[in-house]
Amino acid sequence: MRPRLSNATLADLPTNVRRPQYDRSALKTGVFHIGLGAFHRAHQAPLFQALAEQGDLRWGVIGASLQSPSVRDILAPQNFLYTLAIDDGDVRDISVIDVMRGALVAPEDPSRLVPGIASSVVKIVTVTVTEKGYKLDASGALAVNDNAVASDMASLDAPTTMPGILAAGLLERRRRGLPPLTIISCDNIAANGPKLRSSVTQIAGAHDRSGADWIRQNCAFPATMVDRIVPATHEADIEAISAHIGATDCATVRTEPFSQWVIENRFAGERPDFEAAGAQIANDIAPWEQAKLRLLNGAHSTMAYVGVLASITTVDRFVAQPWGRGLVERLWDEVSPTLSTSPGLDIGQYRRTLMKRFGNSALGHRLQQIAMDGSQKLPQRLVGPALELIDRGRPYATVAFAIAAWIRCQSGRSDCGGHFRVEDPLASTTARLSVSITDPKELAAAMLGLEAIFPPRLARDDAFVSQVASHLDAFQRLGAKAATERFLGAGR
Repeated sequence: MRPRLSNATLADLPTNVRRPQYDRSALKTGVFHIGLGAFHRAHQAPLFQALAEQGDLRWGVIGASLQSPSVRDILAPQNFLYTLAIDDGDVRDISVIDVMRGALVAPEDPSRLVPGIASSVVKIVTVTVTEKGYKLDASGALAVNDNAVASDMASLDAPTTMPGILAAGLLERRRRGLPPLTIISCDNIAANGPKLRSSVTQIAGAHDRSGADWIRQNCAFPATMVDRIVPATHEADIEAISAHIGATDCATVRTEPFSQWVIENRFAGERPDFEAAGAQIANDIAPWEQAKLRLLNGAHSTMAYVGVLASITTVDRFVAQPWGRGLVERLWDEVSPTLSTSPGLDIGQYRRTLMKRFGNSALGHRLQQIAMDGSQKLPQRLVGPALELIDRGRPYATVAFAIAAWIRCQSGRSDCGGHFRVEDPLASTTARLSVSITDPKELAAAMLGLEAIFPPRLARDDAFVSQVASHLDAFQRLGAKAATERFLGAGR
């Protein structure tokens, strides 16, 4: 039986496994991170470790989970060590990440997160909680009708939402006379920093108006763009990596070689030298953010819904199909005119790089994973581009095709009759509509009428509804593969 990865076994790892190259005992806590999922551990944590290896030992991380103790419970017996496997075709590079100093779990004791944010040692806060953790409505504003948000608006004694916890922590920080913080959102939401600032100050203002003004005027919420594909880790991955290192690592994460983090040049007080570790600082990140959301994320969602219907399991297998690759390219051709330009951002090169990344078979990036929480992702990835294309009088057929595929997926059945679970906050609502409405036009109108996802003006656009309904009819009659091939052929 293998020993567990830990401080006691670190020195015994094979020489081809990269270990921390700094005085681990000297690493200080400087980052409070909310969200302990794989993306943070594969994207931001390695950057903070790179800074430590360059000699800056101020940026150790205290993590906080808003949902479950599962990641904390896996990491704690390993002294918060874990491996990062970077897969590129047949090549695998493994390193040990050691920047986490501990982890808190909100459901066990929400009050502990507030003093964590208000600690004098914390210099920045980072956030990765996925789109649904921001508690935003379809317009991008705080969802004040959400029960958890309403609870935090009424009392911050035991906040449960991410914006509520930040509001309570920053208000406590002000009461203690501590400096303001930089709060960095690392989730796929357009204008993520400004939207988070608005939500946090709105909740804070319900309790302390002058405190909310202090947050608004002194704390920084830079907008960011994050990009790294991090597929779900499976038992086979854990076994393979554990066998390679000679120790059991239940917290391993896998990713690709590519990594990008663009941060708006907006900070409050002390900050890491992000640039030294490979991040980019920009005065305007909107073009980068827009390109990533509409090209990478938009393609991911399109592949996910069409692919799940066609029983294709992974991204690389989807783009290996001529019709799958063709659909992605057609989507990119359609949305590219909506993208802003910026020095250093070459859209053509970005598209070529994305397609190469999509074809990385070593990742095994599962489409079912990407399909999760579609109601939270569609507004940024597909609905926004649809509205802009309509306003510009440009074609939007491929975006409508992708939205029709999402609607078709809400039935939870693939074209071959297999069942899959629709994991989404609105799953019960969309399932009920799928079961009760069979006519494609009526179903399209009903789904597009869900104001939590689609702005009312989109549902009132008869031409858009008709196009979505036409694609939905093709999915129902022909199946996803044949519907896609027919769609691509009609567009020639």
